[in-house]
Amino acid sequence: MANYNAIKYDGFSKGTLTLIKTLTASSSATLSFVDGTSDVVLDSTYKEYLFIFNDIHPATDQTNLVFQGNVAGGSGYDETTTTTTFQSQHSEGGSSELSYESGMDQAQGTAFQRIAHEIGNGNDECSSGYLHLFNPSSTTFVKHFIAESQSYRYNDYSHRLFTAGYFNTTSAIDEIQFKMSSGNIDAGVIQLFGVA
Repeated sequence: MANYNAIKYDGFSKGTLTLIKTLTASSSATLSFVDGTSDVVLDSTYKEYLFIFNDIHPATDQTNLVFQGNVAGGSGYDETTTTTTFQSQHSEGGSSELSYESGMDQAQGTAFQRIAHEIGNGNDECSSGYLHLFNPSSTTFVKHFIAESQSYRYNDYSHRLFTAGYFNTTSAIDEIQFKMSSGNIDAGVIQLFGVA
């Protein structure tokens, strides 16, 4: 595992990041990070984990990058979450918008959570961003997360999506899965880092 000292994102130092695992999509239905499988560490080794996704390109036009978790020993990616989202966007034609997006929220839902919105599948269209997961191995508290993405939308908008929420469980979360809301992840890379 590689160490990255004094890594910064959003202008704030987050300490030392240790690269744990890189997954590369190639017409992939899902990309899953499962503790103890294929050299993945997603346990009490770190209090924070950072997933950085780059150049996520969907096979299907106008689809969303989504994620869900699974508790240790769980049977599926269907944990109860409560989330909030807002977006900003600006079109090539000059239109702009900043809005709260209640339709992307969950209130004790179990669906996969959207973290990138309506990505285009044109040759130059993709999404990049991160998911920051806090203390997933806690057996006392819920598991908080924040995510941000920047996408080239199907309709020629530069789109920024901000998502935050928590898994409403006191069981440890040791699996995270990413997929598109429709179709495959045609290409792209997701890296998992431990934050020291």
